[in-house]
Amino acid sequence: MLIDNIDRETAALEREEGHAERIAELQAQRAELEQDLAALHQAWEAQQKLIEEIDELKAAKDEAKPAKGRKLSPLQAKRKELRELQKHQPLAFECVDESVIADVIAGWTGIPLGRMVSNELEQVQKLAKLLAERVIGQDHALEQIAERVQIAKANLEDPGKPKGVFLLVGPSGVGKTETALALAEALYGGERNLITINMSEYQEAHSVSGLKGSPPGYVGYGEGGVLTEAVRRKPYSVVLLDEVEKAHPDVLELFFQVFDKGVLEDSEGREVDFKNTIILLTSNAGTELVMRACEHGVTVEDETRDPTAEDLVEILRPTLQKTFKPAFLGRLTIVPYFPISDDVLRAIVGLKLDKIRRRIADNHGAQVEFPEELAEQMAARCLDVDSGARNADAILTRTLLAQISNDLLSRMASGKPVKKIAVALKGEQVKVKVS
Repeated sequence: MLIDNIDRETAALEREEGHAERIAELQAQRAELEQDLAALHQAWEAQQKLIEEIDELKAAKDEAKPAKGRKLSPLQAKRKELRELQKHQPLAFECVDESVIADVIAGWTGIPLGRMVSNELEQVQKLAKLLAERVIGQDHALEQIAERVQIAKANLEDPGKPKGVFLLVGPSGVGKTETALALAEALYGGERNLITINMSEYQEAHSVSGLKGSPPGYVGYGEGGVLTEAVRRKPYSVVLLDEVEKAHPDVLELFFQVFDKGVLEDSEGREVDFKNTIILLTSNAGTELVMRACEHGVTVEDETRDPTAEDLVEILRPTLQKTFKPAFLGRLTIVPYFPISDDVLRAIVGLKLDKIRRRIADNHGAQVEFPEELAEQMAARCLDVDSGARNADAILTRTLLAQISNDLLSRMASGKPVKKIAVALKGEQVKVKVS
């Protein structure tokens, strides 16, 4: 398909003048793809030939002990040789084994093969470290979440419940949503396996039908609910219930069954399985209390110190008890999030700049140079306490990406390749040069 696309673009460019450089680039890409295709075909033929030889040895019942002076029988030697060929790219298989089954299931669920076999346990063991690569400055929260997930994966929790149910509480823009994205990436194969429900859309009692589907006789019956249909299609996923404090109490009662039994019945009577999900609820309730405690400290036995995560839970508990019913809170693990410091904000901006650099390299094959002080200057502009690090995306888009996109589009329209993007600071102005 990629070669066909290149051929079509080349044919279109050849009908016009002034595109020799782009045509040469496309021809080079085509040659590279043909080499990759030839290498894949050669690897497949080599693996297929070994499998045929193995089948012949099995048919001849060559299961005898190794000959004198040899460590392996011919059959064992061929299988070892096949395993070596398949180590990086299995293309042909001797039989339907666990790796083949996992590959098929990976196609259904979107979870990569490695995460379904031995690699899954390794991912869980180092989960806190993996999450910390994306979520900066909230190590206590990540460790708490990772610990509960590890307990569930070790089959020490009730198997009839979700892998974890957490209430993430704290100011906006401190990493709650990023935690959900990082969990989906680490455990379920990618951010596409994150199901996000904005609970502010369910402020009326009757809106519960939107989550599990309309009852018979009502408009929308048979279409499925937003929540139940999403989890039915992706049973291995992270479910993010955003701004949960804004939902109607009757809507929240719907989740009692999910938290207790790991299932939810939709409007058509089908049970949707939540046992392989991790459920995260986010709330900004008590933000002022958290900000005040982190700014002024907490007093314990006539001594003022910085609050711990346990201190924040106790500070937030009265507000949470007013916001949610005790039966609802009792089913959740409360995970507080601290406001982010200036150093953490600079680190977050640095991560975002690295993502921009990788994105440009992947899509345009160009190198990007950012000055060291760019992250600090961008972080200094994130002055809005209410939006936290979330404001960094808007600032980077407005001051940096807008300029880069204009220059990139100009060069793409003229058929000129992009090799390097240099970003410089002149005072508070960001200057971009594309070459």
